[in-house]
This record gives sequence, structure tokens and C-alpha cells, in this order.
Amino acid sequence: MPEPTRPEPTRTLVVVRHAKAEQGGPTDAERPLAESGRSDAAAAGAWLRDRGIRPDHALVSAALRTRQTWQHLADGAGWRLEPELDEGLYAADADTALDLVRLLDDAVTTAVVLGHNPTMHSLAAMLDDGEGDVEATNELTVTTFPTSAVVVLDVAGPWADLGYGRASVRAFHVARG
Repeated sequence: MPEPTRPEPTRTLVVVRHAKAEQGGPTDAERPLAESGRSDAAAAGAWLRDRGIRPDHALVSAALRTRQTWQHLADGAGWRLEPELDEGLYAADADTALDLVRLLDDAVTTAVVLGHNPTMHSLAAMLDDGEGDVEATNELTVTTFPTSAVVVLDVAGPWADLGYGRASVRAFHVARG
């Protein structure tokens, strides 16, 4: 009996933790990026650009540091895409973040979700099927998912079907500018 074949990836999901932020701000949600965070976000964008990642949708937490991370990430990548800002992503857990991704239109082939830890790390880890790039998967497993961490996942099938163990890690990177 022939071995079953895995479906070809039809979509790409990029999970990003915001870049380094200043320690203080009027509120936690209003903490701006540190200077190093701006350069790290731009470096993450350049890394994604060099891998041919061109999103057609971005779901970004509405917190100041994530909005600023998106701006520098997109500039570094050369993207001209307006993000969808989501207030709920700021305090979302991984299951809630997954629910937001599942709502994406199937016309979207590459999406970025940019938020906070521990949610972004948990989201990437729970989606991982263990069948992707071994080195990248190992890095995802052992890291604490520092600021400017980026995971690129291959997703087969519609966004609505995305769930635990339903994506393969293609690449993992921690950007430092």
C-alpha cells in the first residue's frame, strides 16, 4: 500500500512577536518601541523579503509597540500593506488568536499575525505538526520566543480548518538589526 502523501501547502502563515519596547509608557498598551526594536523589526522584514514572503493580509495587535513593529517590519520588507488592527489580539490567548486566523478569507494566501508573548509562541507551537524543517522546529521548541521572533508556517487547506498540529514550520528567525 503506498504511503499517503501530504497535501501541498496552499497558504503561508507568519507568526511574529513584536520588537523590543521601552520599559515605560502611559499604559502597557502604549509602550513604544525602543531604538533597537525599530532596527530589529526592519531586520525581520528584510529577512522575510529575502525569503520571498509577500503577505496579502496582516493581523496586528492594536497596541502601540505592535503597530510600530508592523511599520518597521513592512518598511524593511518593502511591503505596502495596511494591517488589520485588532484590539482583542492584545490580550488574546493562543486559541483566540487561532480563531482570528481561522476567520481569514480563503482568498488570502499569505498572512502575518503580529502580537505578544506568550500568545505568539504558543500559537506557533500548537500549530506545528512536527513535519517541517527540523532545525527551525527545534529552535521554536527550545527558544523563549524573544522579541522580533518570526516563524513561517506552511498551511494546507482553508484557514477555517487550521488547528492543532495542522501546519509545518518552514523557518524560524530572531531578528537583530
